[in-house]
Amino acid sequence: MPIKINNIKVPIDSEYDLKEETARILRIPKSEINDFKIVKQSVDARRKNNLQLVYSVLINFNGNESEKVSRLFSNDIQYIEPAQKIQFKTGTKPLSGPVFVAGFGPAGLFSAYILAKNGYNPIVIERGGDIDARSIAVSSFWNGGDLDINNNVQFGEGGAGTFSDGKLTTRINDHRCSEVLKTFIKFGAPEEILWQAKPHIGTDILKIVVKNMREEIIRLGGSVRFLNRLEDIKFNHKITEIKISGQWQSCGALILAIGHSARDTFEMLNKRGVSLVPKAFSAGVRIEHNQRQLDIAQYGSYAGHPKLRHSDYQLACKGKVRSAYSFCMCPGGLVIASTSEEGGVVTNGMSEYKRDMENANSAIVVDVRPEDFNKNSPLDGMYFQRELEQKAFEAGGENYSAPMQTAGEFLNGISPKNHITPSYKPNTVNADLHKILPQFICDTLADGLRFFERKIKGFSAPEVVMTGVETRTSSPIRILRGENFHAMNIIGMYPAGEGAGYAGGIMSSAVDGIKISEKIMEEYSPS
Repeated sequence: MPIKINNIKVPIDSEYDLKEETARILRIPKSEINDFKIVKQSVDARRKNNLQLVYSVLINFNGNESEKVSRLFSNDIQYIEPAQKIQFKTGTKPLSGPVFVAGFGPAGLFSAYILAKNGYNPIVIERGGDIDARSIAVSSFWNGGDLDINNNVQFGEGGAGTFSDGKLTTRINDHRCSEVLKTFIKFGAPEEILWQAKPHIGTDILKIVVKNMREEIIRLGGSVRFLNRLEDIKFNHKITEIKISGQWQSCGALILAIGHSARDTFEMLNKRGVSLVPKAFSAGVRIEHNQRQLDIAQYGSYAGHPKLRHSDYQLACKGKVRSAYSFCMCPGGLVIASTSEEGGVVTNGMSEYKRDMENANSAIVVDVRPEDFNKNSPLDGMYFQRELEQKAFEAGGENYSAPMQTAGEFLNGISPKNHITPSYKPNTVNADLHKILPQFICDTLADGLRFFERKIKGFSAPEVVMTGVETRTSSPIRILRGENFHAMNIIGMYPAGEGAGYAGGIMSSAVDGIKISEKIMEEYSPS
């Protein structure tokens, strides 16, 4: 039976043999260790004069040493039961039409992939373009071209997560997470995502991965229709037809993996009487620091060490009424224009695999609750987001430039002589963020910035810049689903992923997509 050893610490400057160090901890000869595998690596930077790399490893034995090792067992040394592969039989109920997947972000991508592997021939409809056309449209917009409302950072092959950092951290504990990581590796991601404490792929590599997965889905019998938008649905306790770019088509099952920004689709679902409820989300700004200075603040004299990646952070400030926290931190990255609607400014963060840009950035956001916006419609949170985005658009000059303010100006009204150069394109304009964001967000942001300064020196320095607004942290709506993941009272329609309100980020969205595909396969026979 495999044994996992956690919390193996080695000084970052030491020359070490990790396998030998593991044998020393277990008090056995190194020759007795077999199948040695690193399963996690992280950095302990709490003491700036003694940085350590921290490992978890998985091993088997050549000899009969288990009795000796069992006496050493602690929280850091434990037997691991081999993961049992879940077996299920495909259903016998025939489908009345094709299985459609609306949306090609992580939830749609993985649900379509699993269905295609098992002979269900899914049809993916994606309102945006393929990754190549999408990249051209996004680059054009960032450089001053027109916004394409169907082909942008939010819509297109790979979903919103493709133009981010490809972060694969998650709080969920699900055996399917391993399947997601291994699938990413199969289609081009680096193997290190299996053992890094905070794995990421990077936008540049993720573009390749999603394209490879799409080609495999097609090879397995599925199809992918780009620039095809879900416009309407028909159901009578069960989904029967869907309208795609003006054409009605028979539908046996519909996976709604529409993402958190498909506002016209939310309006259509609400009009058709689909059960929707408002959901909490967060809103705020993007903050930028010089990556080198952040590394020094985090790692001290070890900043730039060849065994260290660029530093990141995860911060939270719990106030009496609200919380402020960092979100989607992108080391060595860019703040990007991420709107999908005309007349709005939305920011997000992006890094490529090497994370080698001059600035680090992250969202600093405040929790927004249904009582802050809910009046009489489940869509009120969506309209709240839109209002902030439109205010940012006006403050930026109504040309998709983003409003920007230094921390010195935001906190104390002090204008520094120099400030961090914002990375946002097409441009930034000096503006007062207090006139864009609600008072409760501004007050909580200010409290958070002062608190974060005590955690990381220089975090809220006067020259640090904040660009607004960050509104698309998660879906403001949940599409209710009931038994076997069917939408409430609509058999055969399956809300999935972040847009439906059941996930947050690439990993949990992908896992939710897999769960949906499993439910379909358990109930229905292949096409």
